[in-house]
Amino acid sequence: MSKRNVVHVEIPAANLEGAGKFYSDLFGWKIQHVPEMNYTMWEAEDHTGGGFPIVSADNPAGQVLVYIDSDDIESDLKKVEKLGGTVLHQKTEITGFGWFGIFKDPTGNVLGLYTGMKQD
Repeated sequence: MSKRNVVHVEIPAANLEGAGKFYSDLFGWKIQHVPEMNYTMWEAEDHTGGGFPIVSADNPAGQVLVYIDSDDIESDLKKVEKLGGTVLHQKTEITGFGWFGIFKDPTGNVLGLYTGMKQD
């Protein structure tokens, strides 16, 4: 069973390279651009991390998205609805990494669920 830890934080950026440089200079984060996904990953010294998606309608500036560890995204999304939340994005694969889903809680906060690929 997952510990329900925060496993990924996305900070929308209008300029991926500029955001990477800003946070690297500010916090010392390691930055890695993933060109095939038009996405930039960041990793803090304690190995927590996230990424910079390009600002868009799905990733508006000012909406930092926190992902919580999930053992069963589909089940969690059903529970979201049962508890009065709204599913915004059903379980979707991130090729080579894992799966995610996105929901809105009853207050209107948007959060994500994430399951990584099992490493044998």
